[in-house]
Amino acid sequence: MYANKVQKILPPLLGALLVVTLTACGDDKGGAKAAATQVAAKVNGAEISVHQINSLLAKATGVTNDNAPRARKEILDRLVDQQLAVEQALAKKLDRNPDVLLNIEAARREILARSYVEQIAAAQPRATDEEVKRYYDEHPDLFAKRRIYNIQELDIPKNAGSLDELKNYVSSGKSFEEIAGWLKSKNIPARGSAGTRAAEQLPIELLPQLATIKDGQTALIEGPQMFYVMRVLASQSGPVDETTAKPRIQQFLQNQRNTKAVGEEIKKLKEAAKIEYVGDFATATAAPASPAPVAAAPAAANETGKAAPGAANALEKGVAGLK
Repeated sequence: MYANKVQKILPPLLGALLVVTLTACGDDKGGAKAAATQVAAKVNGAEISVHQINSLLAKATGVTNDNAPRARKEILDRLVDQQLAVEQALAKKLDRNPDVLLNIEAARREILARSYVEQIAAAQPRATDEEVKRYYDEHPDLFAKRRIYNIQELDIPKNAGSLDELKNYVSSGKSFEEIAGWLKSKNIPARGSAGTRAAEQLPIELLPQLATIKDGQTALIEGPQMFYVMRVLASQSGPVDETTAKPRIQQFLQNQRNTKAVGEEIKKLKEAAKIEYVGDFATATAAPASPAPVAAAPAAANETGKAAPGAANALEKGVAGLK
C-alpha cells in the first residue's frame, strides 16, 4: 500500500523538480555547477543527490523504516527518468518555448507564494489543551454524543425559491420517493445521495437538528445555503473520548488559526499595495471578496496523527490570494 502512496505524491513533486531543473539549466551560463555533497547517481554526467531523494521521501506517506530502502530506490528511479526527459527537452530547446516559459514562471510564483504562506502558518501558536477541551465540550454531537447515520438525503439550493409548500409536504408524512417526485414535478433542483456517514462527515450546523430525528423519520433541515430533506434509515451511537479526539481537534483548530492569519496578512498586503486594473478589467464590476475558507469538522474518529485535509486547503486558498 505504501508504494501506491509514494506513487501518488511523486508526480507533482517531480514536476516541481522538473521546473527547478529547467530553470537552473536555462540560467546556466557555462559556469561550474555546485558539487553535490552526496551523489546517488549520475545520468550522462548530471548528478542526482541523496538530498533530492531525502527531500521527496520526507513528503511521501506510508513510508516506514522497513520499506524506506525500497521507497528511496523507487524515487531515485523516477529522478533518473526525469533527468533523461529534461536532457531531451533541453536538446530540443523546449526551455525556450513560450508556453514552457510561462509554465516555469507560474510554477516559480506558486513555489514562492506557497513558501511565504507556509511561513505565516508556521509562525502561529499551537492550540492549547484548554482550547482543545473547550472545543470538545462545545461540540458533543461530534464527540461525546457522536452518532453514525444511515441516511437518504436531498440537497436543495436556497435560491430555488420559497419552500414553504415543501415543508408542509414533508411534515405530512410523505415517503422519501414521493418527496423526490414532487420536487421533480415542480422543477425544483435537488441533488440526491444515500449512505452511511459519521457525524464529522456531515455539515456541522446540521448535527443538532439531525440528532432529534428518530430512525425511520424524514425531516426538512435548513442550513446556511441549502435545505436538506433527510430520512434517517438507522443510526447508532459512536462516541469518541477526549484523548482520542485531541490530535484531530488540535489540527482542526490549527487549520482555522492558519487560515485566519493568512487571510489577514493578504488583506493587509492588498491595502498597502498599489493595484491598478487595466483595459476591460478597469471597468469590470469588482467581484465581492470570497469568504474565508472554513475547515471541515475534525474527523475525530479517524486515525490520529495525520494532518487534516483542511490544512492543505487553507494554504491553497492563501496561495491563490497571492496571485
